[in-house]
Amino acid sequence: MDSTRAGPRLTYLCVVVGAILAAIVAILLGALAQGASASRAALPLASIHTGSAPFAAAVNPTSGKVYVANFGSNDLTVVDGSSNAVTTVKVGVGPYAVAVNPVTNRIYVADHGSNSVTVIDGDTNVALTVRAGTSPNAVAVNSITNRVYVTNFNSGDVTVIDGDTNVADNIGVGSYPYRIAVNPVANKVYVTNSGGDDVTVIDGATSVTSTVGVGLYPEALAVNPATNKVYVANNDGDSVTVIDGDTNRTVAVRVGAYPEAVAVNPVTNRVYVANYGDNTVTVVDGLDHSTASIAVGRYPEAVAVNPATNKVYVANYGDNTVTVVDGTDNSTWSVSVGDSPGALAIDPVTNKVYVANWGSDSLTVIDGDADAAANVETP
Repeated sequence: MDSTRAGPRLTYLCVVVGAILAAIVAILLGALAQGASASRAALPLASIHTGSAPFAAAVNPTSGKVYVANFGSNDLTVVDGSSNAVTTVKVGVGPYAVAVNPVTNRIYVADHGSNSVTVIDGDTNVALTVRAGTSPNAVAVNSITNRVYVTNFNSGDVTVIDGDTNVADNIGVGSYPYRIAVNPVANKVYVTNSGGDDVTVIDGATSVTSTVGVGLYPEALAVNPATNKVYVANNDGDSVTVIDGDTNRTVAVRVGAYPEAVAVNPVTNRVYVANYGDNTVTVVDGLDHSTASIAVGRYPEAVAVNPATNKVYVANYGDNTVTVVDGTDNSTWSVSVGDSPGALAIDPVTNKVYVANWGSDSLTVIDGDADAAANVETP
């Protein structure tokens, strides 16, 4: 390993371990305080300008900066999480997804319309372009190996970028790859192939691939690196396929209608599935696969977990709200946001939640401590 990067990577891993330990304490303390949050209100705090048609968001918890990919204006809004100061960085055509490597402070944007990935230096906002396949639509980072993985929907492959050199290569996967997730501990990459009802598993060390059959139209997926399990939301199958990362054996779990998104809390070993078709979230116990159903807002589009607070956030595209779920007892409350919220990002250090609102060209900031909201809007 490069000695100039070994220090930051070790620091990052220590921070992750520390965060998990802190999360366990937080959950125990939270259990003592159940019932104290029966009445909650969303209050306006501040407004700043962002770009047009924000489609995706990501947070660098090390720098406290937030990155919003604006599909309509072909740029990236950079928000300073401490001051709400904004910088705009031009990217490729149709930025569709964004991911951050907090170790190297690099940001990666999948430019769907220009078949490229924009790589941004988080210190200077200087950008460069790396060629990808056709119609890149998702991106994931392995911060330990400093490799970046980009799914290319129309060319049926994944672009792998070396984060040190920005040299890229392509690996063939299945039909119409849609979403991607990384297990940095096992150094495995998982790709949902929406056209083939399967998942491609990429060995990050050798680039050798294998295929695992799942349900109908696999869409979203999430990894629990603590248990080495992968959870695949099958949008047309009303199910989640659980993949054992050691054996690639699968188990099917019934969930709600048209599961659209999935997130994992590695501390509690709970999985949260947003069901777009029946306005629910299915909670899956990672140990025995038992389930519970929670009513949320209309057309839940995205879900994210803060393991440090054991709270779950669900963006409801159809009624302009975020449902907050208390992971200790599955109680819920609602926070008003902008129009057509479709993406979420959480800063576990500051306990702030960022909601990209496609329909109002805005970003809503939720204070996880008070569950108060600040709308970050465009004119």
